[in-house]
Amino acid sequence: MENYNLNNIPNQNRQIELFGSNTNSSINFQNTNNLEIKSETLTEWRNKIHNHQLKILKDSQNETFQQTILPVKKFFNEKKIDPFSLQPLSLNFWRTNQHIHNGPAMYFVIDNMINSKIILYIGETNSANKRWKGDHDCKNYLINYKEALAYNNLSSHQDIRFFLDVPKEVKLRRKLEQQLIYLWLPPFNKETRDRWTTTFTNN
Repeated sequence: MENYNLNNIPNQNRQIELFGSNTNSSINFQNTNNLEIKSETLTEWRNKIHNHQLKILKDSQNETFQQTILPVKKFFNEKKIDPFSLQPLSLNFWRTNQHIHNGPAMYFVIDNMINSKIILYIGETNSANKRWKGDHDCKNYLINYKEALAYNNLSSHQDIRFFLDVPKEVKLRRKLEQQLIYLWLPPFNKETRDRWTTTFTNN
């Protein structure tokens, strides 16, 4: 599994945020807006994320098999959570009749492509039925992202998925959230934006 440490990134290697950035620190890109990103760039961006997350998924499945033979005591193994196997819900689930558990949860925003899926964002909440309903930075990133995809006629559909078997204590839940973020490296979380070439952020 790839270990990723944000503190080890040299300043000259930090990538530009293509949406609303005033500083260009990238060798490969210049300031632009979301409608000017080429199809090839978007496709390569998504493929890189998919390749990383697919490796994590395969490694996690292999580790689960090994743990059935040699169980390891651990408070919570983040690798046991398979976000892609969770029930997909509309990003606007609160406007539908879909029932959402109202307690604490981890949630995953997932992009569904024709032959693959990627996790765009991971978060934690004390109230699964309310957290995504209000203001959220990730919603702004998704708007930019979907505009770029539509402009390039790229197929995509985003959904949200909840994992409910989480600690009730906020401190423990946030620790699990960080473990999941550094495992899957979702591009819209602030901790991992520099890991990928484009971030679709507004700041």
